[in-house]
Amino acid sequence: MRWLIPFLFATTAFASEDIADKYPNSLLYNKPVEFIPGVFSAIGATAPPTYENAGHNNNLSFIVTGDGVVVVNGGAAYGLAKALHDEIKVITDQPVKLVFNENGQGHAVLGNNYWAEQGVPIVAHVEAAEEVAEYGGSILEGMQRYNRDQAEGTKLQGPTETFEDEYIVEMGDFRIEALYLGPAHSPGDIVIWLPKQSLVIAGDMAFHERMLPIFEHTYTADWLETWDNEFEALGATYVIPGHGHPTNMAQVRRYTKGYLEHLRSQIAAHLEAGGGLAEAYYVDQSAYKNLDTFEELATKNAGRVFEQMEFE
Repeated sequence: MRWLIPFLFATTAFASEDIADKYPNSLLYNKPVEFIPGVFSAIGATAPPTYENAGHNNNLSFIVTGDGVVVVNGGAAYGLAKALHDEIKVITDQPVKLVFNENGQGHAVLGNNYWAEQGVPIVAHVEAAEEVAEYGGSILEGMQRYNRDQAEGTKLQGPTETFEDEYIVEMGDFRIEALYLGPAHSPGDIVIWLPKQSLVIAGDMAFHERMLPIFEHTYTADWLETWDNEFEALGATYVIPGHGHPTNMAQVRRYTKGYLEHLRSQIAAHLEAGGGLAEAYYVDQSAYKNLDTFEELATKNAGRVFEQMEFE
């Protein structure tokens, strides 16, 4: 099977929101591909979740360890989780032994009930579990609205195990470290670090190819601190981000840390000049207009950073 190492050196090719489902015989947006030996990812659309992409707009990854399979992300629906499992069964007869939820967002957790039916433990950070408990009902309803019949079978299922700092598994040829590095994109964000392979499945800690969204609970100063003090310290050679193709640290640094620093510097200058919220939406973000979801997110991001930095 061809590995995806060429993506490590890609700097100018970006996925398009206009590309149709690239795996039409499956609910998956893309067929899983092996990135390095034993580590596979089904790359999701870089567009928002839609019926056409079945909510597969994030990366669904798995590790074939030699003594079982570890899945990263439950998927956005029961049927999507089943579709991923069907692909795993084609690749290996090793059973799925563990599922990690990268956070408490719908595309990470709404397929959990499929995995629970298979008797597979589901692990997440305590804050992600709290997000599912508090907001899971509305997250499920939102998915059902856009996914319609493709939401069939999906029921709310939180993680069955939680942790605070780290959850380490030795399985087959892999040491798998689920790590909470600190505040980042959303509550309970974790990364899956494979130290022997120098690969991190970064989840929403790291973005490229699509613009990152800044939510109400996304504190950009904290995210940058976590990035500088913890994420960079991993020294990863390979990165599977939460969205977009596998790549390297330089690429995600440019489009995550670089974007956050750029936007904060623009808002800081705007505040220094006495500007208000109405004008803050239109600070210059043109250096990042090549990213998918730029039109949907740039102005929202600017407004939220203004509201944060006003009181920093």
